[in-house]
Amino acid sequence: MSEKNHLRFTRIALNNGREIPALGFGTLIPDAAVTISATRDALAAGFRQFDCAERYGNEREVGQALREGLAATGTAREEIFVTTKIWNSNHRAERVEPALEGSLDRLGLKYLDLYLIHTPFAFQAGDNQDPRDKDGNVIYDHGVTLLDTWKALEALVDHGKCRAIGLSDITLEMLQPLYESARIKPAVVQVESHPYLPETELVTYCKAKGIVFQAFAPLGHGMKPGVLEDPAVAAIATRVGKTPGQVLLAWGIQRGTAVLTTPKTAARAKENFDISSLPQDALDEINRIQTRQRLNPVVGTGVPGFIPQAKATAQGG
Repeated sequence: MSEKNHLRFTRIALNNGREIPALGFGTLIPDAAVTISATRDALAAGFRQFDCAERYGNEREVGQALREGLAATGTAREEIFVTTKIWNSNHRAERVEPALEGSLDRLGLKYLDLYLIHTPFAFQAGDNQDPRDKDGNVIYDHGVTLLDTWKALEALVDHGKCRAIGLSDITLEMLQPLYESARIKPAVVQVESHPYLPETELVTYCKAKGIVFQAFAPLGHGMKPGVLEDPAVAAIATRVGKTPGQVLLAWGIQRGTAVLTTPKTAARAKENFDISSLPQDALDEINRIQTRQRLNPVVGTGVPGFIPQAKATAQGG
């Protein structure tokens, strides 16, 4: 394998002795039919990591696509890495294992490679994923701590239901005390990150503690104008003969982090998987970008900013 194309096959060691593919496919896709086709196309293009969530409402479709895709490509379950996330309304210890079992059932899997706490915020326990009071404010559950939920996830690892656990949408300030108290240390921390939100301090902490830092929205979630239109990124793309998206994904992996991307067509899946190493001067140029922008406000409230609210309401959350 040449130095030019090794990036797409990069795997990062987890603290449990296993590995996670650095380049992953995110399944936050509102349309059920597109979820199935895009997931199958991603598998066919070469993606081997699939990031799901209870909250996305499409685990069943992802599971169907993976079963069909694995059969079509002759790929074994052990060759792919599947993540899903427990939602905020299931943070109570007694709800954690049933939540995981529900996800496994919908995905059609016997175990998870990684189970993440979707956000560090506990909502009112129950089947309503988006509990609100009469004024429209989120109803939080202050009777459960993040460590309580984490201990319940640790038990899932003990029982073999999932091989690794981690956190999503968490700040360094919330991660540090959890890490210090945890019996099983977080394997992965998944947060928004791109050149406009490099999260340098959190990346440094994760590397020091043996936690894999995983970036969602590495392409800016398609928001315009955004990082895909950044002049420095565009100039590098022209210079190296790649698209801005390919440049951004390469930057994310070359800085030692994992990245998630959500191509919705076969052509885009092939494009996003076809990444090559960038020269050091290109990496330096991207690192010098001064624009700072957070696209998803979830880290402040626990309410995901990328899930269409109409769809969420239709799902009861």
